[in-house]
Amino acid sequence: MKRIFLFLATNLAIIVVLSITLRLLGVERILDEQGVGLDMNALLIFAAVFGFGGAFISLAISKWMAKKTTGAKVIEQPSNETERWLVDTVRRQAQMAGIGMPEVAIFPSQAPNAFATGMNRNKSLVAVSSGLLQNMNKDEVEAVLGHEVSHVANGDMVTLTLIQGVVNTFVIFLSRVIGHTVDRVVFKNERGHGPAFWITAIIAEIVLGILASAIVLWFSRQREFRADSGGARLAGREKMIAALERLKQGQAEVELPDQLAAFGINGGVRQGIKKLFMSHPPLDERIQALRRTS
Repeated sequence: MKRIFLFLATNLAIIVVLSITLRLLGVERILDEQGVGLDMNALLIFAAVFGFGGAFISLAISKWMAKKTTGAKVIEQPSNETERWLVDTVRRQAQMAGIGMPEVAIFPSQAPNAFATGMNRNKSLVAVSSGLLQNMNKDEVEAVLGHEVSHVANGDMVTLTLIQGVVNTFVIFLSRVIGHTVDRVVFKNERGHGPAFWITAIIAEIVLGILASAIVLWFSRQREFRADSGGARLAGREKMIAALERLKQGQAEVELPDQLAAFGINGGVRQGIKKLFMSHPPLDERIQALRRTS
């Protein structure tokens, strides 16, 4: 879904900007051990603080970022029957799931899509695209809403943040170890850290951050099965299956652009190594998983 893409992109940007800023300010000098090497204990603490800090900053601004980047408009007062039904359905499902009433929004997009985000399960945001409302019937939209409410109730964004924090910690730690090694072995810098350390560490951080996103996206794929089950409980299994079947039909008719397909509710079709970077399992697998449940 969009929330995963926004979270990952924001997190990586924050980590890179923090790293550059701290290097320019000279803060990373605390990692030097008497000017001859890396202080591994200090480096690990540094990596954990800024790794988890970047992840939680991303989470804190996730709802604001989602609204700004998608153009989602929160329904303050329903202006028509569709908006009234959306708000009432989300309210009923939120009560069933035991969470606070989320904000409900609609964002402009011809692709059938939806997302949920927010750092607090009692102050979240659930948004659907205009294309989803146009292409699905009420039963199918109800199932999609149940899926999104389940993401909130399951605390997926908070868990995702914790996993991202761990991943960030290792990315920051390893990138500086790589930078230190290149600085010493390739450029023969025997004391302190020269430009090669800084440049190599930043490049390694970006590359490792992209590769590490595969771990977070693996988690995202597993949570989709759980959210589908939650949507089935809140709206009905047959409605959830019908919604996924509808998405499958739309997927076959109009392939979404890469930046949307990989992270929207309709996850798109991927083959080979690209499947490692899918935020959603294939729709056929999700449908089969629901059909196996009693």
